[in-house]
Amino acid sequence: MGRANDSMLTEFVLVGLSAHPKLQTMFFVLVLWMYLMILLGNGVLISVIIYESHLHTPMYFFLCNLSFLDICYTSSSVPLILDSFLTVRKTISFSGCVVQMFLSFAMGATECVLLGMMALDRYVAICYPLRYPVIMSKSTYVPMAAGSWIIGLTDSLVQTSLAMQLPFCTNNVISHFVCEILAILKLACADISINVISMAVSNLIVLIIPLLVISVSYVFIVATILRIPSTEGKRKAFSTCSAHLTVVIVFYGTIFCMYAKPKSKNSVGSDHQDITDALISLFYGVMTPMLNPIIYSLRNKDVKAAVKNMLGRKHFADGM
Repeated sequence: MGRANDSMLTEFVLVGLSAHPKLQTMFFVLVLWMYLMILLGNGVLISVIIYESHLHTPMYFFLCNLSFLDICYTSSSVPLILDSFLTVRKTISFSGCVVQMFLSFAMGATECVLLGMMALDRYVAICYPLRYPVIMSKSTYVPMAAGSWIIGLTDSLVQTSLAMQLPFCTNNVISHFVCEILAILKLACADISINVISMAVSNLIVLIIPLLVISVSYVFIVATILRIPSTEGKRKAFSTCSAHLTVVIVFYGTIFCMYAKPKSKNSVGSDHQDITDALISLFYGVMTPMLNPIIYSLRNKDVKAAVKNMLGRKHFADGM
């Protein structure tokens, strides 16, 4: 993805926490530790799902995609964030900024849609348990996952291309840790109405519609669970959905703070607001991917048993 406008800028400056040097060391250690936990947790979860044949079901196929998404998302931004903590003036080339922005936006948009697909899977599993194997066959859940990726990548391509068509004059300072699209739009020295409209459409497609799908699915799921006569039956039914619901709450709670209301470039807030927005983005970009494997491991007996089984076999093989 090359440069597509006539701007004189060849690089951007990432501010991050440069105005708070005492916090940078603390955040570097914290973010590095969280990134390693993301790689470890999601890597183990992917390995377990691939390794254990009884986990080759639609739910775990989606979960494997989710873990891979989290690794890709953090790997597209965290190394840049860590580098910004170590340098006084962090610069990034125009083309490097475009690539990083495209990858981060694509992974985030894909995850939104994928969570909606996972809700549909849980809806069919709870509301139509006898027909579940037929409805959620491989010919159904693989295209659902592939569609999530296609929508996310296409949406990111459109948003990034529109942003890079804008002219950027002398201001190249991004009040963020990474090349975040809303922070980039604030720097444009032209009307960004088309970008704001495009972002609103994007919000509808990858945020609002999946959230509506999730909400409606869980209305029917809860109604079905409440009709189950036994308490044990209700508990088992809800346990299959609780991890996904927890991930949805954490994910959407943070992402809506950033993208639900795109701002025009003239509505730039104070420095404190910019830092607050950047920290919210950092939380979304690092905390959520770290929590996902923990949530699914703690709330899922099959995953915990599979991890123990895999580690047990590895320990046995090492002892041979």
